[in-house]
Amino acid sequence: MLKAKDLMTDNVVSVQKETPIYDALELLLENNITGIPVVRGDMTLIGVLSEKDALTLFNADEEGENKTVSDFMTQPAIHFDEDEGLQEVCDCLTNNYFRRIPVTSKGKLIGIITRSDIIKYILQQKVKSRAVD
Repeated sequence: MLKAKDLMTDNVVSVQKETPIYDALELLLENNITGIPVVRGDMTLIGVLSEKDALTLFNADEEGENKTVSDFMTQPAIHFDEDEGLQEVCDCLTNNYFRRIPVTSKGKLIGIITRSDIIKYILQQKVKSRAVD
């Protein structure tokens, strides 16, 4: 059975809750990602900041300049342990609006799985099954 760790991306961009919100938004754009895990210094997962969370900045005045990730992030973050089954991860992504799920080991961020990661896997399996036929 496939596990979360089998499909996760382990090179994860993350921020801390004290990160200025505009710095976090720049990271989203620079890395072409739609959400970013929020961690403590020891990589303990505490939340997630998504593009959707930050949309309230559209009408922000100068006060937005002093805001940090903690003012916008979703917490607690839904996440999966590295040894949880990929079917459970897929079910969670199917039944929720978000596009990514952090993967943890003992509460520490070690990876992330996105909808795109699962779609790529599905296509790879299809190509393999055709090659066998």
